[in-house]
Order: sequence, then structure tokens, then C-alpha cells
Amino acid sequence: MVTAVPPTIDALHDELSHLDDPTYTPEVCGEMTALIAEINVLKRERDAVILAHNYQRPEIFHVADFIGDSLELAREATKVSAGTIVFCGVHFMAETAKILNPKKTVLLPDLRAGCSLADSVTGESLEERKTELRALYPDLQVMCYVNTTADVKAASDVCCTSSNAVTIARALPTDHILFVPDQNLAAYVQKETGKTVIAWDGNCYVHHQIRPEQLRAVKERLPHVEILAHPECRADVLALADQVLSTSGMIRHARESAATEFLVVTECGLSDRLLLELPGKRFFRACKLCQYMKMITLEGTRDALLFRRHEIVLAEDVRQGAARALERMLEFA
Repeated sequence: MVTAVPPTIDALHDELSHLDDPTYTPEVCGEMTALIAEINVLKRERDAVILAHNYQRPEIFHVADFIGDSLELAREATKVSAGTIVFCGVHFMAETAKILNPKKTVLLPDLRAGCSLADSVTGESLEERKTELRALYPDLQVMCYVNTTADVKAASDVCCTSSNAVTIARALPTDHILFVPDQNLAAYVQKETGKTVIAWDGNCYVHHQIRPEQLRAVKERLPHVEILAHPECRADVLALADQVLSTSGMIRHARESAATEFLVVTECGLSDRLLLELPGKRFFRACKLCQYMKMITLEGTRDALLFRRHEIVLAEDVRQGAARALERMLEFA
């Protein structure tokens, strides 16, 4: 759990200046410092906690009570005692918190914060494909990535995250898996398990745009740099990585590794967190920002608390079905 202590203007500016981002001027940092203090007061008044994903803007980390990847946030959501959860992430993540906490109020600071990967599959289309494939493979199990909507989770046998996908696929009592919706993570799971993994035609636009040529160029110029890649990347990119890891795995590895320079092949927000937490090491970037994650701002977070804005509401039958898939994931993981 992160202790959210409002920084001074100078301290915030000194910290964010390490990111080499000219938008973090002293004036902007002054406005942010005031917002951070206001949000921390509102959290106490509203009996709220803030959960934030690793890809969030660095200033969001100053108001977060917990920062993590999808699996860590799912686990943390089950431990929350406060009556309100403000989720600084994208829509499916806030839905996951609501699925696991039906009696709590879950707020998303900006409803536009969606996910191109989650949008590639619906519960209805999954039900149709599942019926077709079970006629061929009666033992078929449907495994959905956490980056999916609640109705897709409800139509699945088990959920997974990038950090536990291989573990869960191995544990499933079948040799045939329909994996939705990320085709790259599905290919990685098949490679690591040897099972027949049928992939949905979806991908994360941030990870899928990364090409092996980018990694080869770094290897040629900086051969000592350790390459850490997320399994949502293409197979030809993963083949060039020194380590294939979830975002939480990248953080752990960077802390513990004797290496001091890394190419971080995932959404660039993680590089910001690593630069701030491990200033003695260097982190190079290999991708662009996720436009959806960056829709979450301090202003939006403040307004979510102030006006109880953008509450997540789910039909109970959908919530219960999704909860079964998530609970099974937590049991396996």
C-alpha cells in the first residue's frame, strides 16, 4: 500500500524533471500539488481509496493508495475496506473492481478511458464461437484475458492476466483452449504450454505496433542493455527479449537485476514509474503512450470523488458470471 503524502511544489518538480518532459513546469507542478492535497482530503471525507495501474500518469501515483498491474489490482480490490473505490485505470479494470466488490461504490474518473483490446470481443460473439468450437473439442475451456468486459468474463471459464496466463493454462484440465482476445498473448501461452490454444483476432494497439527492427537497432548500438518485453507483444519481438514479463515482473526484475540499463518494451508509463523509483538505473522506451490510460487526470480524479461521478453499474447475473471466472483465476494463481 502506498502512503499518499502531498509533496511540496519544489519536491514534485524535482521528481518529475527526471522524466525529461517539458510540460511539468514549476507552475504546472504548483497546480498539481494543490490538487493532490485536495484529493487526499476528499478521500478521507468520502471513505475512499484510489487504485492506480502502472501505466498511469506519474502525478496520479501521488494520490494512489495502491499501484500495480492487473493481477495485483484485482487482488487488492478484494481487500479494500473503504466504501468507495476510485479506479485510475481503464474501464474494464474498474469493472473488475466492481465484480469483486458488489456492495461498494466504484468510480472511474473518465468514461472515455476504454481499451482497444477489450473492444475486440463481446459476450455474444464469444458465446457463438464457443458453441462452434465445442462441437469439435468437447473438452474446450475458454480463457479470457483480464482486458475484457464483464459480459466476456461471464461467458468464460476462467480469467487470467499477463503474469499468470501460462500458469493458469497449464492448470486447466484440457488440451484445448479458446483464448480471448489477445492473439499475441495466446501465441505466447501456446509456446510455453504446448497446448492447442485457439486465438481470438485481437491485440493491444500499443504493444502490437512494436517491431523487431526497433529492438535490433538497440541491440546493435547498446548491446549491454537488457531488454524486458511484455507478452502482449508480437512473437518476433518476444524472441529478441532477454526477459518476457508482466509489468509487475518488470519492476521486480529491474530492482533485483545487477544490470543498470534496460529497454522497457511496454507502455511508456511504466518507464516513468521505474525512472522515479530507481533513479540510479536507466530505462529506454520502445513504444508510445496508451491514449486511454492517459485520459485519467488529477482533475478527473478530484471530480470523481467530489461529485461521485461515473459509477460502474453491472447487471447482477453478468457480475456473478464474471466473478466466477475471476475467482477461479485467483484460486489458480
